[in-house]
Amino acid sequence: MSTGEAAGKKKPNRLAGETSPYLLQHAFNPVDWYPWGEEAFRAARERDVPIFLSIGYSTCHWCHVMERESFENEETARILNEHFVSIKVDREERPDIDEIYMQAAQLLTGAGGWPLSVFLTPDLRPFYAGTYFPPTDAYGRPGFPRLLQAIAQAYRERREDVEASCSDLSQAIVQTLTGLERPGQISLGLVREASREILSSLDPVFGGFGSAPKFPPCFALQLLLREYHRCGETSFLDAVSLTLDQMTQGGIFDHIGGGFHRYSTDRQWLVPHFEKMLYDNALIPLTLLEGWQVTKREQWADAAVRTLDFVLRELTGPHGGFLSAMDADSEGEEGKFYVWTPEEVKAALGERDGELFCLAYGITPEGNFEHGRSIPHLRKDLEALAQEIGLDPDGLKRDMARLRDILLRTRSRRVPPHLDDKVIVSWNGLMIRTLAFAARVLDRPAYLDGARRAASFILGEMLIDSGLAHSWRDGRAGLPAFQEDYACLLLGLVELYQADFDLRWLYEAERLADEMISLFLDRQGGGFFSSRESHETPLVRSKSPADGVTPSGNSAAALALAKLGRLLGRQEFLDIARQTVQTFGHAAARAPRAFEHLLMVVDYLESPSKEIVLAGDPDSPEWADLRAVTGAVFLPWSVLAFAAGQDDDPAPAKGKTTPAGRAAAYVCRDFACRAPVFTASDLEAALTVRE
Repeated sequence: MSTGEAAGKKKPNRLAGETSPYLLQHAFNPVDWYPWGEEAFRAARERDVPIFLSIGYSTCHWCHVMERESFENEETARILNEHFVSIKVDREERPDIDEIYMQAAQLLTGAGGWPLSVFLTPDLRPFYAGTYFPPTDAYGRPGFPRLLQAIAQAYRERREDVEASCSDLSQAIVQTLTGLERPGQISLGLVREASREILSSLDPVFGGFGSAPKFPPCFALQLLLREYHRCGETSFLDAVSLTLDQMTQGGIFDHIGGGFHRYSTDRQWLVPHFEKMLYDNALIPLTLLEGWQVTKREQWADAAVRTLDFVLRELTGPHGGFLSAMDADSEGEEGKFYVWTPEEVKAALGERDGELFCLAYGITPEGNFEHGRSIPHLRKDLEALAQEIGLDPDGLKRDMARLRDILLRTRSRRVPPHLDDKVIVSWNGLMIRTLAFAARVLDRPAYLDGARRAASFILGEMLIDSGLAHSWRDGRAGLPAFQEDYACLLLGLVELYQADFDLRWLYEAERLADEMISLFLDRQGGGFFSSRESHETPLVRSKSPADGVTPSGNSAAALALAKLGRLLGRQEFLDIARQTVQTFGHAAARAPRAFEHLLMVVDYLESPSKEIVLAGDPDSPEWADLRAVTGAVFLPWSVLAFAAGQDDDPAPAKGKTTPAGRAAAYVCRDFACRAPVFTASDLEAALTVRE
């Protein structure tokens, strides 16, 4: 039910004035929800009752289930309203709160997830936590109403036990979240050992690492590509190739509309959890395109293009910012929007084309999903299928593209999944980076336009009195930005400069980098705090160094500062980048799989730097040819600059001139430059030589 539909039938609660789509989904529950803030904390203190904290996000399947079963239930709401102060938090708006209380759940239960259900004292210390609770005892979990009654009774009658539990748990949370700050040496040997550890967990049949559920392992694959590039050992590239082939052929990829779903529920990447997140659809295409630079595997470039086309078509707001996510559910069923029967396919395509499409994409009468429906997936790549059935491969690819377009138009008439339309700076930074990179690699002006519009929107509409904002929706900026917002936006702006050489992006990045350092850097202990002091994060101001599905704020900042340091000639940025990775060096050595993106920063810092400078007339065909080479070659340890002959040229470009404005490229190593080259073939030779 939409918020508007609900408004005519039910009384709104305190969430009705919020902007978060997740909070608005609960604005007409009979639960007397509060948003996170002093009003709720004061109510708990004055009533002397515990807080029930529920954390989730708008496209979370099990959050919808728990709302339907419990939060819309009048009796359950009565228990909550009588015995608790209930607070709703959107984890995407308050990642700091989510991190603290997720740690509580993991310490108490050994697991975490969403919805996150945590019980707190009025001073915000947790004493009990879990995730989804069913309405009655099931799945080895207590029924939610029974649990509520038991916790309320314990809080009334055994307060000393609750207080003891709070003290122990709060201390454990602080120790866990600060215990990774133990400096250690960083080296390429650490990267090599981590790469071999990743390789040892490869699924030799379907790719990926470990068992189901399988999440897209972007940072692991990027790290393996770099290790292959360094040493030439084919086992690293083979692991990347197997994984990307299986992912781009499997059901985790939306073959009709483009884009990747959140994760695969099975080993073979066939049945996904159908949610689509902006950050996945930024990080996966980046990985695919780096793989394409190394192998020229067209299937990977095609999947990247179709994914970025999906983002520009369906995850871009009219303001230019990128939207957060699409739900897994439509009409109350997970995946319903994405699955097909042979009859539906043939009704849209006709008998002959429908038969061919069903053969190619595994649409069968039995189905591979619920209710006899099928998730489109490639049984084998189209070239192999063409050979099997005696068709021209290029002709089959054209036919399939045409038929996919028809099915996309047909699918657009279905009830679509819910769209979370808030703009989050960190995720936008990741998408700006990928679009700018793709524009340069594939020579796609539309991708550059999309990256520029998003960057301009953020720098225009999401700057508030205290600096950068974290999120934006319906014309309203949210809380001040977290450290990861600054760090990921810096990555995007640096890549955008390297795509169009507009100095605006470079010097905006420098300004924001200085601001990030001022607000978040721990100059005594090293590394960056995740939140500002003004965020008033409970229990501990942590640094969140481990990488997850997105890079940690610390590893993103270190990479961005390393690149900015080289481009701007600012040694301070390079020093902070190195100090940041060293701060968590011991933890990365002990648990490299939790620090894969940070290890890529180690790889970047410890490898010989390469500065590539283009000079001459950017409108000349010779300059365009040189430019194209810089996109086609895998250059993981480089920065790219343009010598415009101006005082504010980036550091590597200063003093680089060419006779009569002739297009030229300088290839420098650690700022020691060779003589310029003037042809694409000479530049490619200079960039691909093993040093």
